[in-house]
Amino acid sequence: QVLLVESGGGLVQAGGSLRLSCAASARTFSLYHVAWFRQAPGKERELVASLSWSGGTTYYADSVKGRFTISRDNGENTLYLLMDSLKPEDTAVYYCSAAARSLTFNTPSNYDVWGQGTQVTVSS
Repeated sequence: QVLLVESGGGLVQAGGSLRLSCAASARTFSLYHVAWFRQAPGKERELVASLSWSGGTTYYADSVKGRFTISRDNGENTLYLLMDSLKPEDTAVYYCSAAARSLTFNTPSNYDVWGQGTQVTVSS
């Protein structure tokens, strides 16, 4: 089973940018769908963006569409989330996750491998 470790979170002003990274432990990383979720205090975890195992299809939540970009580098076993035009409401703990490629890539409940999370705080 692949292990995931996020990095790149921090404090940024509204309108700024951050790039999150997620390092995967296994060469089989390229065979998984991958995604970024986030959880704000008092709220449920939500799917932010996902990317199919082939890299050909993406999904974005409406709240981040046009501002966030998900990508992967299978040669480096790394997943990225580039976040531009950040808003205070983007403040949350961000988690990377993986799902078996036999399942649909944009169904949140299919994701069962998780990193430990990285905090993103956007100040107004």
